[in-house]
Amino acid sequence: MGISLRRATLEDVDLIAPLFDAYRRFYAQSGDLQRARDFLHERVQHGESAILLAERDGQVAGFTQLYPMFSSVRTARVWILNDLFVDEGARRHGVANALLDGAARFAKEQGAAGLMLETSRDNAPARALYRAAGWSEDESQWYSLRFTA
Repeated sequence: MGISLRRATLEDVDLIAPLFDAYRRFYAQSGDLQRARDFLHERVQHGESAILLAERDGQVAGFTQLYPMFSSVRTARVWILNDLFVDEGARRHGVANALLDGAARFAKEQGAAGLMLETSRDNAPARALYRAAGWSEDESQWYSLRFTA
């Protein structure tokens, strides 16, 4: 059957929420399925993100969430690939690559000038995946300023 991708709708939020919750736990956040569901619902409902849902052999296998942004220098839209997660049982079957390809296709179809992402330096598997998919690492462009909630 293979891997299929589609843009998620509000009806898909309950399918994606457990994966999003697992993604957040990977980044040392407390598990909270309702919080994950509510966050996704808000983003989709208000058109604040684009979520691509991957299914493998008819089962939910992974997702990526993209946020729109604009580049003043390029006077164009760019997308941030903010989240990418593949269910543990679906890993090493091409799901992550399909999501990366789908994200690039989506951004191009939207007329974007580019696609950006950030991952932690110690996430060696993700960094290897991105490099293998043709992404460039740029050590000089990311800075962060954190605020306490």
